[in-house]
Amino acid sequence: MRLFNTLTRTEEDFVPADGTTVRMYTCGLTVYARGHIGNFRTFISLDVLRRALRHQEGYGMRHVMNFTDVDDKTINASQQAGMSLRDYTDLYIKAFRDDCATLGLEPVEENPRATDEANLRAMVDMIAQLKTRGHTYESDGSTYFRIATLPDYGKLARLDHEGIQAGARVDTDTYDKQDARDFVLWKATKAGEPTWDYGCGPGRPGWHIECSAMALRLLGDGPIDIHGGGIDLIFPHHENEIAQAEGATGRQFSRFWVHVEFLNLDHEKMSKSLGNVYNVQDILDRGFKASALRYALISVHYRKQLTFSFEILTQADAALTRLTDFLARIDRVTGGDAHPEIAARVAAARDEFRSKIASDLNVPGGLGVMFELLREMNAAMDQDGGRALGAADAALIRDAFEEFDKVLGVVALRRREEAAPPVPEEEIRALIDERRQARRDRQFAKADTIRAGLEARGVILEDSPTGTRWKRK
Repeated sequence: MRLFNTLTRTEEDFVPADGTTVRMYTCGLTVYARGHIGNFRTFISLDVLRRALRHQEGYGMRHVMNFTDVDDKTINASQQAGMSLRDYTDLYIKAFRDDCATLGLEPVEENPRATDEANLRAMVDMIAQLKTRGHTYESDGSTYFRIATLPDYGKLARLDHEGIQAGARVDTDTYDKQDARDFVLWKATKAGEPTWDYGCGPGRPGWHIECSAMALRLLGDGPIDIHGGGIDLIFPHHENEIAQAEGATGRQFSRFWVHVEFLNLDHEKMSKSLGNVYNVQDILDRGFKASALRYALISVHYRKQLTFSFEILTQADAALTRLTDFLARIDRVTGGDAHPEIAARVAAARDEFRSKIASDLNVPGGLGVMFELLREMNAAMDQDGGRALGAADAALIRDAFEEFDKVLGVVALRRREEAAPPVPEEEIRALIDERRQARRDRQFAKADTIRAGLEARGVILEDSPTGTRWKRK
């Protein structure tokens, strides 16, 4: 597999360092609010990477994705809500897990949170290592990283020391730093803030130290294989992670860096600070399925910006309907002789799909391969009254599409959605009974209203001499 490595700005062959298990760290959500679909473009893209490494390349996975549950935003939001930091962030960790399940993300092996004691102690230990190596100084009870001590600082973002100035992307908090370019490792206690003391004095960790310490604690000594996140994290967050990890250990932090481009809304980056965000529930409330959202978010290459619209969700839904209708048609092929050319064509499509995915996660190319095979197989089934394919051909085709979906994760998600009734079954049965009674009482308008109400919610009633049955719209 080849991956674009942000560190080298080139595509490189990827094999895990030990040849068998990928050690991967991806930055998770800062849990002061519900994640928006721009966040989930990154999370789903990295989920596809995980799936490709696991299911297509056959590697074992040791994947860590953190929760940032202490920073200015989480503290301020919890205080405004009148809740403890832990209780408040628990709410959004649960919401994130629910959204991940809704969107079909595979569970990762570890989801650490910054405020767990083991992680806080790991941060303090890393700060002690940095101090020993001469990379820190203290000011007003806080501990800072002195970037002038690291000559190659800026290598990920391609910055030079002189070009790094105080600004929106640099930690310019009100603490007394010696150089605006430096960043905080441990913040001294402020009134009303949560505080811990494991050796750096009372206070709390800076944002950047969290990920460096948790990655190495849970994945072992560097270099880890892959570190990933959104493109907005390259500087300062990932740059500072490198400074901390490599400054403390003297070893490379991560071999590969993978970054996902922005999701835009009306050609403007989607961000909470701009107030132009949709979360997953917003999309569902508008009548779209999570599978359509997942499909839309992977339909453009992860290193290209994606402009979101409800039109692309409609297009994604149509594509998924076409796909599931085709697979249902394949399932109805139960007899007939094998076609002499089908096996070779399916094998070629599988090889081409693998090649696309292995080429820097070219999902749009993989989708193109999949739909071209779908078109050709539909055409084959249209021949000879549907007898051009045999049951053995259908099994090969079905297996190929299942292989594609192990990477994409859209068909299984759509099928799960379709298996679940849009209205609880007990409610449907009660409304059918109510409608039956209304018809007996000759209250036909009421009966029609019940039918129409269920149809608006995605349930169609079908009457027959033996009774009334329901199906999804």
